[in-house]
Amino acid sequence: MAQQDIIIGPANQGQGDTLFDAFTKVQSNFDELYSDDAGDVNSVSAGTGISVDQTTGAVTVTNTAPDQTVALADGGDIAISGTYPSFTLTNSAPNATHTGEVTGSGALTIANDVISYAKLAAEFTTSAALSTDVDFATAQVFTKTLSGDTTLTFSNAEIGMVKDLVITGAHTLTLPSGSTVAGTYDGSVSNLIQVVVTGAAEYWFSISQAQ
Repeated sequence: MAQQDIIIGPANQGQGDTLFDAFTKVQSNFDELYSDDAGDVNSVSAGTGISVDQTTGAVTVTNTAPDQTVALADGGDIAISGTYPSFTLTNSAPNATHTGEVTGSGALTIANDVISYAKLAAEFTTSAALSTDVDFATAQVFTKTLSGDTTLTFSNAEIGMVKDLVITGAHTLTLPSGSTVAGTYDGSVSNLIQVVVTGAAEYWFSISQAQ
């Protein structure tokens, strides 16, 4: 039922509702309100982040935990930061999925026979002519025919590296300081000189000739 308004009319003009009609409307309005009591809210229970003023019925909703961390199945985290209703998602530990010769997401597996000679860099697979400086980063085998007394120097030598020198020529060959030498250089034939780097400016030489 729609609300029934009581007609008042101008003051003291006798144009409004009679007392009977006016109170009939009042009674009908009351009946309408009381008959709809089943849909009224009789109580409000406050939960986490909700407060209720029991006197005025005012309800306040707040975000009690604006910063949260959500664990993902792949081991990464999504950090939720900010204050409701705005927040930012950031992945602090992304796990990419790799395919091909290296596969996996997290722990990676390298397929068999992936590392081969063909994939080694030039400093492990090439031969180069030598002047006086043996640059360990440029080739594996260095060759030289001495045209006079020669002193060798080393550059880019790292512990564990092994290089091969093929040298001939009847002149004096001086090796870098810090060397330990096994064998003797013979300038009348070709010499294979193998160098092993065992420390900072520390080299072991093995000199041999064809039999």
